[in-house]
Amino acid sequence: MKYTWLYLSREDILTERRQCEEEGRDLSLLENQFENVLSLDLDDLSNQAFAERLLDQTIELPIRAGYTYHEPSDLDSIRQARPALRPTLPRLTQNEAERYDRIYGAWLGRVCGCLLGKPVEGWRRNRMWGYLMDTHRFPLNDYFYYQVPADIQKKYDLQPQNAFADLIQEMPADDDLNYTTAGMTVLQRYGSNFTPAQVAEFWLSDIPILRTCTAERVAYRNLVELKAPPLAASFRNPYREWIGAQIRADFYGYAAAGNPELAAEFAWRDASISHVKNGIYGAMWVAAMTAAAFVMNDVRSIIEVGLSQIPERSRLAAAIQAVLQWHRADLTYDEAVERIHQQWDETRAHDWCHTISNAIIVATALMWGEGDWVSTITKAVQACFDTDCNGATAGSIVGIMTGAGKLPSKWTEVVHDTLNTDVAGYNKVKISEMAKATLPLVYRTASDISEETGG
Repeated sequence: MKYTWLYLSREDILTERRQCEEEGRDLSLLENQFENVLSLDLDDLSNQAFAERLLDQTIELPIRAGYTYHEPSDLDSIRQARPALRPTLPRLTQNEAERYDRIYGAWLGRVCGCLLGKPVEGWRRNRMWGYLMDTHRFPLNDYFYYQVPADIQKKYDLQPQNAFADLIQEMPADDDLNYTTAGMTVLQRYGSNFTPAQVAEFWLSDIPILRTCTAERVAYRNLVELKAPPLAASFRNPYREWIGAQIRADFYGYAAAGNPELAAEFAWRDASISHVKNGIYGAMWVAAMTAAAFVMNDVRSIIEVGLSQIPERSRLAAAIQAVLQWHRADLTYDEAVERIHQQWDETRAHDWCHTISNAIIVATALMWGEGDWVSTITKAVQACFDTDCNGATAGSIVGIMTGAGKLPSKWTEVVHDTLNTDVAGYNKVKISEMAKATLPLVYRTASDISEETGG
């Protein structure tokens, strides 16, 4: 049998080379090996050993002299590398009804933000913006629809299976929401002291491997081959800083509402089974922001809380600080998006799916969206790159700030309070019921931490 989806491809080798460059590794020692492997037919199983050997060598490369970033992957070192001054947050004081409204807003905001970006996932700027302009809907201010004139359907190759809002009655399964569901189930099953190994165990028992992608699929394979975390994250994994862990992080902020440090730790435990360095930091940043959104209503402050939980001298921190500076300098949203596209090439898989390129889109959407949920999710998606992921993350954070009761029904009624997932036991669920199931986990987490600290 020829399972080519488990093979290393030419694109993977190119991704590994770029990944090593960005990590600061000294590639001069392996340039000939890269060229040799890139010249091979990697669809031929007999050549896979050469590609695998190359990845075994790249992960051992030293960091080149003069590299200015400090990017550890273990939790203790990450905490030591955080900014010395970290914000003090207000206490979580909402009553149960208010807290439920925020949690339901998180789930519903994430689902609908994901749905906005889902039909156009993988579209480049010329395609998405062309569609919007040809339908007289630029800038984006509504869902994407399939029922447009036939010439536009043909021009932009619209496919009815791609979850256009006028063709669905409920939210279809999507990996962004599979992992939100997984985060909830991990905490239900193992409690707030869950470990990376238990997250790995959950994946193997409850998530089909073909419902995973890139870094998660590599880690899944490594786990099956008995490579435990954190080795599962780094062994032959060209995608180790891609967006996968960042899209898994939201629920940890829901469960640790008002406690960004704990949310970031939860996210680290999850992310460390498949990612390293900035791949982990993106998850910690998002989890800390979602936790902060329960007690803060200023998006810049929420972003800064997220930054307070990741290494100060990381590439991710520098990139997000740059977005905040653009906003201070009064750049327009369009100018900010153009800068992102100048720095990251959406036609290259590594750039399109990297944690940092997508994190700065989320930060841009939050800053220029100014706390308005519709403005934020549309800005997260219109920038392109990983549209459903960014719409989901931005929609989740502002959904918490807004609360479900104030989310516009025009946007939320499309999914009829129904979510489909690929997680065992959660194939079709009510979104409101997922919010209800989340609520006791917030209290349970707070109780567990209180018991540990003697509070």
